[in-house]
Amino acid sequence: MEDVVVLDQVSKTYRDFKLDRVSFTIKKGYIHGFIGRNGAGKTTTIKLMMNLIHRDEGSIRIFGLDNREHERKIKQRLGFVYADNHFYDDLTGEQMKRVIARFYPDWDEKAYNRYLKMFDLPANKKIKHLSRGMQMKYSIALALSHNADLIIMDEPTSGLDPVVRQEILELLSEVIQEGEKTVFFSTHITSDLEQIADFITFIHDGRIQFSLTKDEVLERYTMIKGGTDLLDQDNRKLFIGLRETPYGFEGLTTEPKLVYQLFQDQVLYEKPSLEQIMLYTVKSDKNSTR
Repeated sequence: MEDVVVLDQVSKTYRDFKLDRVSFTIKKGYIHGFIGRNGAGKTTTIKLMMNLIHRDEGSIRIFGLDNREHERKIKQRLGFVYADNHFYDDLTGEQMKRVIARFYPDWDEKAYNRYLKMFDLPANKKIKHLSRGMQMKYSIALALSHNADLIIMDEPTSGLDPVVRQEILELLSEVIQEGEKTVFFSTHITSDLEQIADFITFIHDGRIQFSLTKDEVLERYTMIKGGTDLLDQDNRKLFIGLRETPYGFEGLTTEPKLVYQLFQDQVLYEKPSLEQIMLYTVKSDKNSTR
């Protein structure tokens, strides 16, 4: 599989936060999810990819090119979708399109009109009068209309109602059908990625926890449920994180075979959600630093 983006040991230090030697790749023709709680480093990573801020260490290559040295060339092939509206509110969609289209030699007017029709977007309505969901669809239409090969999305479904969120997820799945376009989807709404993502990268406190296919992630982790009387000082070490209540415990592990040897059929074994994996990892980290 071809690498569209390669981050290698990328670091960025602020007074109260450090992005610490981040490394992962984004494969061509897939939807790559980027998860982590707010403040974990997702937006900082995207800004570094876009060369909006400068890295302290490491390298970033997009389409095989250094993202600093070839910024203009790379950005001709990028589509970026923000969580918030960054357009001129008093312009209509058509007027805003004319402003943006000038920057892209490969602007495809037929594609733009096709996406407007597909998304049921009014061309002559002021952007400030569009709903948040329609503004997001408009952003995606613009990103696709200059034939972007890589679409970077920062929290695109945050704050949207479930119906609009589902429409956008279905749209992204359609975008990559031919295998030529790639989507990098940063979000804390992990259920969205469970539907459409092929790869998942999880960042926590500025460090990458894993970067795997979605299937590999779900195979690596197992959720265990049972009575608290089964737990002792030694077997607690098999769990990444534990939640105990008067009714029993729930724990995340990457050692299901060892857990089975100890507990066998006395506990339940379930596949965790991405949200559970993220929450228990964060919880474990908090406990270990106390």
